[in-house]
Amino acid sequence: MTAETSQTLDRGLRVLKLLADTDHGLTVTELSHRLGVNRTVVYRLLATLEQHALVRRDLGGRARVGLGVLGLGRQVHPLVREAAMPALRSLAEDIGATAHLTLVDGAEALAVAVVEPTWTDYHVAYRAGFRHPLERGAAGKAILSARQRAQPAGEGEWPGYTLTHGELEAGACGAAAPLLGVTGVEGSVGVVMLADVVPERVGARVMDAAREVAEALR
Repeated sequence: MTAETSQTLDRGLRVLKLLADTDHGLTVTELSHRLGVNRTVVYRLLATLEQHALVRRDLGGRARVGLGVLGLGRQVHPLVREAAMPALRSLAEDIGATAHLTLVDGAEALAVAVVEPTWTDYHVAYRAGFRHPLERGAAGKAILSARQRAQPAGEGEWPGYTLTHGELEAGACGAAAPLLGVTGVEGSVGVVMLADVVPERVGARVMDAAREVAEALR
């Protein structure tokens, strides 16, 4: 902590992060131990966060993240979209295919930013807001592949890219690479095109774009 920071706010944010990392909530005693403060401090923090609907407590007294965080989360997509657009435009123009940034939304993949190439005679129409299961399509499968990695990527490493064909639209194939190293953001960058086979150079180009977007979001 420095003179310019608030200890109370810091503790409140730490409470939210601890609750976000558990599916079953935490008791006041558990939070007290993890924060290294007494129970009275935790009670005050929880009461304040509850007033803003950022925390809720169930009948058993366990604290969980509240629905108020959804309102804050809705403002994240425009910021992420804006940061990703330069890399997506470059990718779409270079490959001549529709480029997209896809983020996790529950059990689904949600396209939050889409750029279509300007010079092609035809391309796949793909709209922001399009959803599909994580288990289908290159965008979702790239995200799942990153989850399955036993260890985080080391310096200079990248988990590669995912290719699919005809899983979301007949005759369309896709390539996507996951975003890595961006706290609080789980997603992928990819392209979708009308082709029988994804050209060899597309995979490497998609991975480059994913790195660019990740760097823009850090």
